[in-house]
Amino acid sequence: MDLSKEWCRSEFINHEMLEHHRTIENEFTFYDAIANGNIEYIRENIKNNTFINPEGMGKLSENKLQNIRYHFVVTVAMITRYCVYGGMEQEKAYALSDFYILKMDKCQNTSEIARLHDTMCIDFCQKMNTLKNSQLLSKPIVLCIDYIYNHIHYRITIKELAEYLSLSPSYLSKLFHKEMGIPVSQYILDLKIEKAKNLLQYSSYNIVEIASYLSFSSQSHFIQVFQKKTGLTPHKFKTRYFRSNWDLITQTS
Repeated sequence: MDLSKEWCRSEFINHEMLEHHRTIENEFTFYDAIANGNIEYIRENIKNNTFINPEGMGKLSENKLQNIRYHFVVTVAMITRYCVYGGMEQEKAYALSDFYILKMDKCQNTSEIARLHDTMCIDFCQKMNTLKNSQLLSKPIVLCIDYIYNHIHYRITIKELAEYLSLSPSYLSKLFHKEMGIPVSQYILDLKIEKAKNLLQYSSYNIVEIASYLSFSSQSHFIQVFQKKTGLTPHKFKTRYFRSNWDLITQTS
């Protein structure tokens, strides 16, 4: 399909109508600010309603609502890649991206999408701020954390991690504890509980299914660990927080 003539006509019309996009430097500055955890810059950007400002906004659809939806997806995609380059675990970044795109897909109007955009930007920025202010991690530990995140629904052992990294289990254990401040086993368990909380809050999976999915030895073991970590049984947690109001969650998180 040859679209060259149509493109030339479109380019001419846009030039005559003086429709210019925002400068690439401003976009890069925004993405850099999030990747570097510059929360004050992002809050100021949000305060100025930059995202929904029509000046310089490209037209990706004739439908205004659909146009905002497309811009939201582009923004999330760029932020995700900047954050991965800045040190965020790749799977964590992409999972966060998918989460916000799915939330956006349920929004009914421009205002809802704009509010979600602001929440998304702050969330990514705060996570990067925490990452930047934490101790720099060695390559083996970064790879170890990525492996744990990608295989969290399996039973992960220190031997398995050590083989993946071509290190001895004892050396990896000492290095992980030194850089992360906790044993590998505790880190894995903490992450499993965070995953369980998300599943209890946002999915329809029952306790037995979640315990099995996260490879706990039994349902009773899962309940025991979950209650010790959160102060609530999985059942009470789900009763209290299942599909609770999104705005309330973001305000208190």
